[in-house]
Amino acid sequence: MANSSDRGRTVTSRALAVLGSFTPARPELTLAQICRITGLRHATAHRLVRELVDWGALERTPRGPYVIGLRLWELGTLNPRGLPLRVRAMPVMEDLHAATRQHVQLAVLDGNEALVVERISAPGAVPVRSQVGGRLPLHASAVGKMLLAHAGDDLFAEVVKEGLARFTTATVTDEAVLRLALAESRRTGVAVVREEMSAGAYSVATPITDEKGHVVAGLSVVGPDPAIHRLVPAVVMAGRGISRGLVRRP
Repeated sequence: MANSSDRGRTVTSRALAVLGSFTPARPELTLAQICRITGLRHATAHRLVRELVDWGALERTPRGPYVIGLRLWELGTLNPRGLPLRVRAMPVMEDLHAATRQHVQLAVLDGNEALVVERISAPGAVPVRSQVGGRLPLHASAVGKMLLAHAGDDLFAEVVKEGLARFTTATVTDEAVLRLALAESRRTGVAVVREEMSAGAYSVATPITDEKGHVVAGLSVVGPDPAIHRLVPAVVMAGRGISRGLVRRP
């Protein structure tokens, strides 16, 4: 008989809970840890994990813990905002990184967060919170603000309702101030953030658009220079270059 944590949950929801227990901060998990995180009883978790391993969604390391399997990576490459976007963006990102020698990252909107799908970094670059596969808040990162600026009023209302978390003393947590900043980003085509995510980290972002002019991603540079606005022309040019590459040709 299933315990109370198993009742009312479909097989699919349980399997998704197992997969969702893995995060960038928890890339490896034992069965016991999966049970603790998901609330599933041991027998249920063991059966689901075994099936996920057989299908390729999970893999077991020689040391025992489980990790996400390559089958999910293969499926992820089919997402048009994933591998195709990264393939077209990477040459431009490499050029931008060579010119700035700072973090260059590409992110897409995923729910109420910005999902980092690619990043190029230099040794000794300013420490940042983001990593490939990691998420950034929309209100406190340059790339997040750029995506939020073009996402519409409904998402803005959701983000504000959830609460604008403060990461540093410079983080914008006032709704009116954030609204004005987003309007300015739409007008200028850039978003500039100064130490809102991490002390000593400054960033500038610009949108990536498809052939219809819809914003599908954001490109940003993150560095230690308070005069980050000096990189605006280079970032904007790079963003336009990626956008041109997304235009479908016969």
